[in-house]
This record gives sequence, C-alpha cells and structure tokens, in this order.
Amino acid sequence: MKLKNLVSKRYKETPADCQIASQALMMRGGYIKPVGNGIFTLFPVTKRITSKIEKIIREEMNRIDGQELLFPVAMPASIWRESGRYDAIGSELLRFKDRSEQDMVLGMTHEEASVHFVRDIADSYTQYPFMIYQIQTKFRDEPRCRGGLIRVREFTMKDAYSFHTSQEDLERYYQVCYDAYNRIFARAGVPEVVAVASDSGMMGGKVSHEYMLLTPVGEDTIVLCHDCDYRANMEAAPCIVPEVTFEDAPLQKVPTPGTKTIEALCDFLHIPAQQTCKAVVYQENLTDKIVVAFLRGDLDINETKLRNYLKAEIHAAELTENSPLCAGFIGPVGISSEVRVVYDASLKGLCSLVTGANEPDMHYTGLNIPRDIGEVEYVDVAKAYDGGICPVCGKPSIYTSRGIEVGNIFQLGTKYTESMDMTYVAQDGSLQHPIMGCYGIGVGRLAASVCEAHRDDYGPIWPISIAPWHVHLCSMRADDPEVAAMSQKIYDELTAKGVEVIWDDRPVSAGVMFADADLFGVPVRVIVSPKGLKNGTIEISKRDKSLRDNKPANEAVNFIYDLVVSDLAALNCKL
Repeated sequence: MKLKNLVSKRYKETPADCQIASQALMMRGGYIKPVGNGIFTLFPVTKRITSKIEKIIREEMNRIDGQELLFPVAMPASIWRESGRYDAIGSELLRFKDRSEQDMVLGMTHEEASVHFVRDIADSYTQYPFMIYQIQTKFRDEPRCRGGLIRVREFTMKDAYSFHTSQEDLERYYQVCYDAYNRIFARAGVPEVVAVASDSGMMGGKVSHEYMLLTPVGEDTIVLCHDCDYRANMEAAPCIVPEVTFEDAPLQKVPTPGTKTIEALCDFLHIPAQQTCKAVVYQENLTDKIVVAFLRGDLDINETKLRNYLKAEIHAAELTENSPLCAGFIGPVGISSEVRVVYDASLKGLCSLVTGANEPDMHYTGLNIPRDIGEVEYVDVAKAYDGGICPVCGKPSIYTSRGIEVGNIFQLGTKYTESMDMTYVAQDGSLQHPIMGCYGIGVGRLAASVCEAHRDDYGPIWPISIAPWHVHLCSMRADDPEVAAMSQKIYDELTAKGVEVIWDDRPVSAGVMFADADLFGVPVRVIVSPKGLKNGTIEISKRDKSLRDNKPANEAVNFIYDLVVSDLAALNCKL
C-alpha cells in the first residue's frame, strides 16, 4: 500500500492530556481517535495490528481445541438476574430499556451468555469437556479511563469458557490454557509478560491468575520475591510481617493532645509505628453500617481483602457529630457495639500497643488484645510491602512493581452453572452442575501495552508478528525515474512473496519521511535513493537499530525476504 493513500494523520506535537508514553505515541502517530470518554476509533494502521493479535489468539485457542462462536453485545437483563450479577454489579454494567420497556444490558463479560448457550445443549457427561471462545466488542462503564487503550469503556476482548465434569479436569485444562497464554504473549513479542496470582473479584472462583506486563506506568501493583518465583497481584498477596516484640505493660490511658495521625502520635510518644494500632473506617454500601479495621500502624489497608472478607462493597466512612466514633482517636477498647470490628493478622501476638481511647486527645498505651479485649478473629486485610515475608520461601525478600493487566484466567467452579440451573446427566445417572473456567485477553489493551514496552522517543518499535506492515519502503526523490523504477520493482517482488509493504513515495523531505516511519514503527526499513542507486545499493535497516546495511540492488529483495521470514520464525509466526 502507498502511504499517500492511507487514511491517517500524524502530528509533530503530543496532544494534551496524554498520561503515558504509549498513549502519546498512538495519538501522535494516527493510531486512535477519541470519540468520547474511553471510546476510540481505531485507524486502519491499528486495525492491522489488532487483527494480527487476534490471529495469534485464534491459532492458539484452536490449538487447544477451542471452538469459536459469537455472543451478542446486548442481552436481556433476565439472564444476568439468573446469575445474581444484575443487582450485585454496580454502575460499570450499562443497563437500558429497549422499545418494549424490557430491561437490557450491554455485555461487559459473557459468563451468563455462555451458560445460557450451552445449558440445553451439553446435557450428558459424554459431551464434556469442551471450550468455547469469542472475540467480541464489550462495554464497561469504567469510571477512570486512562492511557488511551489501556483503560477504556468500549473494548475488544477474547474471552473463553471451558466446561468440565470434575475439578481435576478443570485443573488439567487450566494448565493447558496457562501454557497457551504464555505462547500468545511470546508470539506477540512481549515475553516480558508474567503470570501472577490474583483476586477473582466479581468473576468468582477461588483460583485465578492475571498476566501482567511489568512497566512503571502500570495501574496494578505486583508483589514479587527476590529469592523465588513468587508473583501475585497486590489484591491477592498475603501480608506477612517480620516478628517484632515489645515489653508487656499495663493498659493505661494517657493524654495525647492533637495527635490524630500515626506520625503525630509516634513523634509525641517517641515510639515506632510498629507499636501502634491504627483504625481505618469504612461503611458498607448497602447498609451504611460502619466497619473499623484495626491493623499495625506502619501498614496500609488492602480494601479488596477487606471487601472479600466482609462480602460487601464498601466506601470510606463519613464520620459526623452523631457518629459513635471519635475521629483520630479510635481504638478497640470500649468501642461502640454499633460498629463492626475487623482485626488484621499483623496485630496477632503483639503487646504494649498504643491505640485510640475513643475520646478526644486520649490514647491507651500497653494494649494487649487477648488480655484487654478477649479472643478475637485475626484476618489478613493489610497490603504486602517491600521487605515483607515471602509466603513461598519465607524470606524477607518481597518487593513491589507496577504492571498492566493484559489477560486473566479463572477457575470459576459452579458459581454460574448453579445459579443458572445448568445440569448434565453424569455417568451414574445423577444430575450434576458443570465446573467452569474462563480465560480473557484484551486485544486493544495488549496492542497499547506492546507499544508501551517497545518504543523509543520517536515512536513504537512493533514486533514483526503484529506490526502493521513488515517493511516500510522509503523512496527518496520519487520523482527520479531510477528511484521510482527500483522502488516499484522492490514493492512488486516483495508483495508477490507475501511480504506486507507500506510504500512512501510522497514528495516530502527526508526528515518528514523518516519521522513518519518512526511513528509507524515498522520493523524493516528500506531506503531507495539516487545516491544509493549511483553506487548500485539499497539501504536496509531495522527499526530497533540492530541492523543497518547497504546491499547490492540485485540482492536486496531476497535479503529483505529472508530477514522478514527469519524474524517471524523467531516469534513462531510465518508469512
């Protein structure tokens, strides 16, 4: 294709409000155009990239016996009511009424649709196991869109659903999908993606993994270990603290004027934060009941863990004059019976703690929870932190990093088949609920993540497996008959061999031509110029700067072809 005919526009300046590098480059390079908050039109160049990602995904899903189908985007609310998620999910689920006043939803995920599809088809154990998948447009009314295609409201996603007659078979196939995902990301040119244990969230299930591209601009915090291969999302990582001891002391109320923060309290009493018991206050969304979580003063609350323990959505509490709590001086001794109290595991075994006395400007010292309060349940609701204890190797070698989630896999169990009354006849004649797994990859997000991972200051450096074209042909002085003729010959011969070529023969300066080539990020660049032809050579280079050479004009096509085939083969892809 000739660049002058491409529906595209590139910009010298970065548009306003770009939050990360990949977003800036994709906006400058004519990849995406905003239509609304978190809603984008994909330019033809981007559609070429996402189509290649989809092709890799299809090949790997078909390789593990996946069967592609297509669920609807708009669905009646009735099937979401069957699963219980119509009322359980918040405003992220877009609800509307059709012309007959029937409640409808736009699909943000398709567990309900998958069960609805197979529940009157797969009615015998002889039909199991199987996996169905789709690549479909979805809509999630995301409140915090960011980073271009990284977090959007409308998006394209591959989601797959497997159905099994035993937990053992689900676990077997889960590993098959785990391996397939590793192949997908490797073939897409991002072997930097790692699988981490995760929280299942609204999807349900007990075992889940997220595939994370580690990058400083990621929106998720990943917990890793320096000494073993432990990896988990912050939401799922246990917080295990090194043991600390303090000399036991009697409970004593002391004046602490104006010490409403842990920092102020520690300065006033000359104690470490580890010796304090702090309170974090929430309210349950449905009931407004106040929840107080107590944890060691040097730690932070993990809201996802707390939410999962409470089995309720929560928000930060708004304490008024009529509240049963004394803001800034909240403690477990004598706390109001109107509130629900949660004790973090970091407090277990500690004594001589300092905590609020539930009255203004007063704290207790010497708190010993078993002695002064009684037996309580300790649960892990704190965030893991740098230097914490690894749950696998037991060493104080935990550290955190940032990542972008590009895929996820879940062992769902029978959450949806039970709630939607899907059964099959087992070998012994009994009716059983199938066991499900689900497996998702965000296509547009993966494209943007690759751009974030592989770029320089001038543009993306696309892996050849998903690049919009394999070769960028630059005709310097296209008005020169020899340049025009040689460029046409190279273009025709490469195209005949199946190599994808974008050909720039515009009458523009070399600076403009090369700047645009950088923004397109095509792996192989071929320059035909009067100077080169005078010497009988063609300049061939790679976008990642690993190659720059002049080849005899009569050898150029074969060299370029072999280069493209070799680079594709390195990613287990071919023309």
